[in-house]
Amino acid sequence: MEAIQREAIQHVLDQWKDKPLYLHLETTNGAYAAHRAESSMAVCAYIRNGKISYERGSITGSGPYRVGLKMSDGWIYAEGLTDWELDLQGRLLIAGNDSEGRLAVALELSETPFPL
Repeated sequence: MEAIQREAIQHVLDQWKDKPLYLHLETTNGAYAAHRAESSMAVCAYIRNGKISYERGSITGSGPYRVGLKMSDGWIYAEGLTDWELDLQGRLLIAGNDSEGRLAVALELSETPFPL
């Protein structure tokens, strides 16, 4: 993964508008939150292979970034994004890593299901 190139991600989002896609969305402060401070609570949200289609997708901010996907009946968004990759399978992988390089949020889109 490399630092986000806003224009490149926007280009991919524009190409996939109104197409059926698979979504992976994950946010976590990880188990390390509980290890570092016993009073901290580990939190996580996770969805894999959610089938979506969006009518508008955009990336905003000056870093960290936010990606929003406007669907016919609602929104998906992820904030705090720092790195990205369009991998060899053509999947758009966008992540937000904290100052120590730990994953805090991931938003991934693919035309084919993600491996389980």
